[in-house]
Amino acid sequence: MSKQWYVLHTYSGYENKIEKTIRRLMEDGELESAVLDVKVPSEQVVEVREGKKKVSMKKFLPGYILLEMDLPDLGWKQVCAKIRRINGVTGFVGSGSGNKPQPISAEEARAILQKTGEIKGDKGMKPKESYSVGEAVRIIEGPFESFTGTVEDVNLEKGKMRVTVGIFGRSTPVEVDFLQVEKV
Repeated sequence: MSKQWYVLHTYSGYENKIEKTIRRLMEDGELESAVLDVKVPSEQVVEVREGKKKVSMKKFLPGYILLEMDLPDLGWKQVCAKIRRINGVTGFVGSGSGNKPQPISAEEARAILQKTGEIKGDKGMKPKESYSVGEAVRIIEGPFESFTGTVEDVNLEKGKMRVTVGIFGRSTPVEVDFLQVEKV
């Protein structure tokens, strides 16, 4: 037996309710210490409205929950059956009826946990709005506040973009943060 991450498919919108139910079953000892952790994959997103920043959590895998489990070779059916009987659960990803669930790879688990911020990685806050090249934006913060320009380049990794604005009759590229602009 070794602990691995498994993906549980649920009805969309039931993820948090199912997570609480599984945590309660873990505390009551009904899952025979097979389930070690449960996570709803969420990330922080930043939304700018009327010049105000709002940070919120958004599920990036709606309808799915991650379970860290140490499934026993004997008795795994009872553990999985208890989880499948929870209202809103449709089953494990990668398992047919009567088959043992298949874990996701360590790389997939690491990538998801980095995105959620559970483990260190290249995590930054993701903007709620997406910007594309050629789109008109207004700079709402910084030294170029109230300038309007066109998006020339978008760098999602750094959370920045290059916007061409007109300064003294000339087109000038300016690098700004996602939080410093809004769509026109």
